[in-house]
Amino acid sequence: MARLSESALRANALLAPVGPADDVLAVDAWGHGAEWVASVLSTLGVDARSLDAATLFGLPDGDPRARPVLSLHGRVLGTKPLRAGEGVSYGYTHRAPRDTTVALVTGGYAQGVVRSLGNAVDVAIDGRRHRIVGRVAMDVCVVDVDTARPVRGADVVFFGDPESGQPSLREWMDATGWGAGEIVAAIGARAERTVSA
Repeated sequence: MARLSESALRANALLAPVGPADDVLAVDAWGHGAEWVASVLSTLGVDARSLDAATLFGLPDGDPRARPVLSLHGRVLGTKPLRAGEGVSYGYTHRAPRDTTVALVTGGYAQGVVRSLGNAVDVAIDGRRHRIVGRVAMDVCVVDVDTARPVRGADVVFFGDPESGQPSLREWMDATGWGAGEIVAAIGARAERTVSA
């Protein structure tokens, strides 16, 4: 689930430099939904063609005061114990160094969670960060939750607002070598989008 923040988009539009810049409505507004972005900007009387996309969407290389408009979420499907030495996911690229608990969470490469993120980035569950372990599968991934016991259906934040303690898009950029625009465009093309005020 890609959650879009209208309040962040509105605030960022006031920070985005005016002048020759990116076509912010290209590539489905960089995964944010071109029709939605255009409708919000029209209520502000702002010409989308004059704005810097990184600042407008709160991407890492924009104005540091801008907040991320898009966050990516999944949910916990269940948890199970994993004993020291046991592996998870395809090819067992991760073997537990100690007894632990893992959670199966929704969100895989079919939803834009890049396969190379396994063993490389964290998610946030109940305000705590936990590492994705093993290879990312098509529709799910495995997270080492250690002693935490998240309930079935608990919200999982793949990336969002780092000022709120959520993993950042910058972490995904560092792990994948992709640019911020590439990541959010891939997410927006694959995940279901919802808008909050």
